[in-house]
Amino acid sequence: MENNTLKYQLDTAENRAFLQQGAKALLEFGKQFPSPTGGSYYLGDDGTPWTEKSRETWITSRMVHVYSIGAMMGYDGAKELAAEGLKGLRGELRDTEHGGFYAGRTSDGGILPGKQCYAHAFVILAATSACLAGLEGAHALLQEAMQIYDERFWDQNEGMACDFWDTSFSKPDPYRGLNANMHSVEAFLAVADTLEDASYHKRAGAIIDRVLEWAEASEYRIPEHFSEDWMPQYEMNADHPEDPFKPYGATPGHGMEWARLIVQWCSSTYFDKYCSNDTEARRNRYIENACRLFDRAFEDAWNADGEEGFVYTTDWNGTPVVRDRMHWTLAEGINTAAVLYRVTKDAKYAKAYESFMRYLDTSVLDHTCGSWYHQLDEYNRPKDTVWPGKPDLYHAFQAMLIPYGRWDVSIAKQFTKSIIGFVRR
Repeated sequence: MENNTLKYQLDTAENRAFLQQGAKALLEFGKQFPSPTGGSYYLGDDGTPWTEKSRETWITSRMVHVYSIGAMMGYDGAKELAAEGLKGLRGELRDTEHGGFYAGRTSDGGILPGKQCYAHAFVILAATSACLAGLEGAHALLQEAMQIYDERFWDQNEGMACDFWDTSFSKPDPYRGLNANMHSVEAFLAVADTLEDASYHKRAGAIIDRVLEWAEASEYRIPEHFSEDWMPQYEMNADHPEDPFKPYGATPGHGMEWARLIVQWCSSTYFDKYCSNDTEARRNRYIENACRLFDRAFEDAWNADGEEGFVYTTDWNGTPVVRDRMHWTLAEGINTAAVLYRVTKDAKYAKAYESFMRYLDTSVLDHTCGSWYHQLDEYNRPKDTVWPGKPDLYHAFQAMLIPYGRWDVSIAKQFTKSIIGFVRR
């Protein structure tokens, strides 16, 4: 069997080496991200900062998260790079007047208006990873970010988060959406693992239960956009389907990302192999739903138009709408296929993983300039209408780690010594 075939197959030494090399290459690619003030520059095609673009909080947070993990992995200089990004979150991106974190800073130092749940969720994620990596100031940042999130974004009555406020936190936006809630689940699970605070684990479960209700009602094509009273807005942005954060229709990549988070949550909730039949049945129901989400995304979006790759969005019948290929969708496919194979032992997920790995190597990895192409057109040619350049490492880097990690523990937690005695909830 050819070495190239082996390197795409899960649980081969060649595949492990492929992912390890990929993780190291990404950390090398992104190391120019810190600005002098700490906020993350938007990275271009070769990793050079595009200093004319804004320094956004969500990108900065993702880079702190990645390099905090890199520090725990022993990558030379990663801790210092994470500390630079942390300086930005504690400095220029922090609103000392109204609380919380700005959406970002413009290239000339101005403030990007509005306060975003999405960005605040990533600040929490970054702070948990930085805490585990032992970065100075990380714990204080985490406490502050959790407090402002609880005060401004978390709706205890709904068991969901709202999305946007104006900059001064005086006027909330009526839009509700699942992207920010999905990354809130990720952040909550990281908080639960880092601080051993079960309340955030329960919050994650509350969101997951609501999302599965909508998924089941929509043949596992999850609606993304909602009104203030949480009514699905199925036709939102039909006239602007390529929106990077609010695209029209179903987003298969999110279906797979939800599936992985559901497995993580239910595996850490109903974990005892000697548990009661009722507890085992609960866990299995969540895993079955995760499989349905992945299977629907795979059926609708993978090679859906005759060319290899995942289409970005579909309509509510599963017909492709935006046929471009986004790198993050592939990353989530890689992650979730591996995780579902671990928990189900179903060979179809290992087969899907192998297909995704081959496609990554042949089409999505930029073997000349580094990192992954962030957007390809329907013929797998580089495109820059939605995601020009290669702004951050988050999705690609995690896809190099998750396939061989524990599926019941947040990713950064797995690189701490305390994982040996970690108690799942």
